[in-house]
Amino acid sequence: MKLQLQKPIVFFDLEATGLNIAKDRIVETGIIKVYPSGEKESYVKRINPTIPIPVEVSEIHGIYDIDIINAPTFKDLGEEIANFIGNADLAGYNSNRFDIPLLLEEFYRAGIDFDIDARKTVDVQNIFYKMEQRTLSAAYKFYCEKEIENAHSAEADITATLEVLEAQLDRYDELENNIDFLSEFSTMGNKTLDFAQRIALDENENPVINFGKHKGKLVTEVFKQEPGYYGWIMNADFSFETKKHFTKIWKTLKK
Repeated sequence: MKLQLQKPIVFFDLEATGLNIAKDRIVETGIIKVYPSGEKESYVKRINPTIPIPVEVSEIHGIYDIDIINAPTFKDLGEEIANFIGNADLAGYNSNRFDIPLLLEEFYRAGIDFDIDARKTVDVQNIFYKMEQRTLSAAYKFYCEKEIENAHSAEADITATLEVLEAQLDRYDELENNIDFLSEFSTMGNKTLDFAQRIALDENENPVINFGKHKGKLVTEVFKQEPGYYGWIMNADFSFETKKHFTKIWKTLKK
């Protein structure tokens, strides 16, 4: 079943130097942009991360330092990537927890204002986990009856992700073929304000700290009782996006 779209959506997959959103860097991006008409465009680029790729990571995705030594940096490509995405919604496999926050970090680092708030996000892995609970390779075999060739390459993985979502729509009558529904359905667990899930939202949509000694407490109450905690957050190893949300809350208390 083909996606029913009101606006374009991009399916993307990132290969990186590791899994630390705040510290690691993108080494390859694969993007498929799907338009409401069904037309598709692709964008695949290798990127020089400006930091070494650990050998154990290179052995997973097959990209070594020597392969990207002459590749452009994300700062070189950031505007081009942002323009290709345009106003599209975002989709991927485990994208809410990894690909989207990592992409946002790279945009912030490059000084590019990429508005995430106006976009819907669809995490195909979360739909899969709710329905079958397996890996991308298993999902591709289960739904599409095919094996992924060149698994862990950005282009192969994201092509498989798009096909899996289309097959999920064919298989499950309860899945509505619209991005609003799929975005909501593919969000797992408690609602969070940030993609790194450091700030949860309680039943009244109030931001709550989701880590450490203040876990479960309202952010505003912690900031009032312990003003230095905001400064600690800003100097700690959190993502730019998480810090941005904490700063917005902090500023509301200072008005």
